[in-house]
Amino acid sequence: MKSSLRLTAIALATATLSLTATAENFPAGKSVTIVVPFTAGGPTDRVARDLAEALRQPLGGATVLVENVAGAGSTIGSAKVARANPDGYTLLLNHIGMSTMPSLYRKLPFDVLNDFEFLGIVNDVPMTVIGRPDLPAKNFAELRDLINKDKEKINIGHSGLGSAGHLCGLMFQSALNVPMTPVPYKGAAPAITDLMGGTIDLMCDQTTNTSSQIEGKKVKAYGVTTLQKLKSPALKDLETLDASGLKDFNVTVWHGLYAPKGTPADVLAKINTALKAAVKDPSFIAKQEGLGAVVVADKRVEPAEHKKFVAKEIESWGKVIKANGQFAD
Repeated sequence: MKSSLRLTAIALATATLSLTATAENFPAGKSVTIVVPFTAGGPTDRVARDLAEALRQPLGGATVLVENVAGAGSTIGSAKVARANPDGYTLLLNHIGMSTMPSLYRKLPFDVLNDFEFLGIVNDVPMTVIGRPDLPAKNFAELRDLINKDKEKINIGHSGLGSAGHLCGLMFQSALNVPMTPVPYKGAAPAITDLMGGTIDLMCDQTTNTSSQIEGKKVKAYGVTTLQKLKSPALKDLETLDASGLKDFNVTVWHGLYAPKGTPADVLAKINTALKAAVKDPSFIAKQEGLGAVVVADKRVEPAEHKKFVAKEIESWGKVIKANGQFAD
């Protein structure tokens, strides 16, 4: 009995020393993986790859990899991180989905606020309302008249139930007080392809996806979803929906970094310090601005403020989702 107790004490002491060593030496020559719960090549994947590069030097030259684990509105990849070993080597980069999942999925395999460690918001990505290149409306006023006239004859594509494009589209229809016909896709890429080809009429999608299409005049742009005009060359002349008559219309797709619950505090502090350095990196900022994204420069980069922000977003989006009665399960 005494021998068994002694072995247990030794095991606990070894585990404690191991945990301390991990915290002190992190990342200790091992690679850090950022899980992106969406397909490669999408807007969140692009942010993650730029962030991975910006984190390498602040993490002592560590290799930072990106792993795409797509499916079920980002819940599969997010669940993988929630179950991962809490040692700091597996992180999650997710967007606004962290605040919409609790309402869209009534049986989530994790609790957003309690099963993750919050590391900080990375950026805000505005969205744009775009149309097929041969849509008759030349500007937002004409588009509004067209939608009011044709209503459900106008279809609006999105990259899947619960996606940022889907939610933005719901808010757009609500602001206009006019229903349109939704057309869901398995990702933004096929939706934009069909929009450029004239198969669908409208989309609301992230600037990380639409900037190059707008600049190349492959789609028509009708407005940006922020309250302030954007600075990127491709979008600086695009008016806000708020200024065009949809008062207070404001939707941005923020991205945040997370770790599994129980990750040692010292490790979390090191990652947060690296994140703060990354969001001040001129190269990272320039790449994000080129995509129309705005790198965070406020207190949301602090873990506690990040969590507080997500809690408010969960409450806000919950009202929108429940009012429309559209759920993913």
